Amino acid sequence: MTKLNINADLGEMAGQDEEIMPYLNSCNIATGGHIGDAESIQKTIELAKKYNVKIGAHPSYPDLENFGRVIPDISDKKLKKSLVNQLRTFYEIAEQCNVKVHHIKPHGALYHNLVYDEKEARLFLDVLEDLKIKTSIYTLKNGFLHQLGKEKHEIHFEAFIDRTYTTDMRLVSRKHPKALIEKPEEVWKQLYSMLYLEKIKVISNEVMDISADTFCIHGDHPNATRILKYIQEQLEMIKS
Repeated sequence: MTKLNINADLGEMAGQDEEIMPYLNSCNIATGGHIGDAESIQKTIELAKKYNVKIGAHPSYPDLENFGRVIPDISDKKLKKSLVNQLRTFYEIAEQCNVKVHHIKPHGALYHNLVYDEKEARLFLDVLEDLKIKTSIYTLKNGFLHQLGKEKHEIHFEAFIDRTYTTDMRLVSRKHPKALIEKPEEVWKQLYSMLYLEKIKVISNEVMDISADTFCIHGDHPNATRILKYIQEQLEMIKS
């Protein structure tokens, strides 16, 4: 598309990975915690390889029932064991496919909890240490995962192009009717503002500062393909 890094969460059985992949720069592949298995991981890695898209592991709380979108009642020991198994499996399959893992991006409730929960951020980084993984991490700026992980890992700040934000720069709850941005034109407007102006209009209509290195569209967004095609068209117009 361009040097712009647009990523998406894939391998989640949304049915449109093959349509989305050609428009991405990197992708985050479900590792079995919230969805997925060895077969879906391999299939998605091979698809990314076909289009020269960088791959990342997308580990989650072990929570198939809630798709990893709520914080479960789980012990540190069980969580650590699950994350170790998810990441070990992903890295082994990537090696079998002869593809280098570019990054790790936690999923759903785990993603957000690692931003705001110091103890859990340390647990997650301990898992990477145990597995001898040194990598890029996609996360939010100034959270605990960023602050604690920056010494050993390359941190890529992430922003979301298809979701609305609150005034404290958190994502609006999915239960809110305006949580998801559906129209391609509106998604492009938000991406343009974040990318070129480092500003975003939040749900209260206030304009806030934001900066990011990578921009996410959710792979299960019903209009993801239309949105990505529209973004590509706008970027080509800017370049011409």
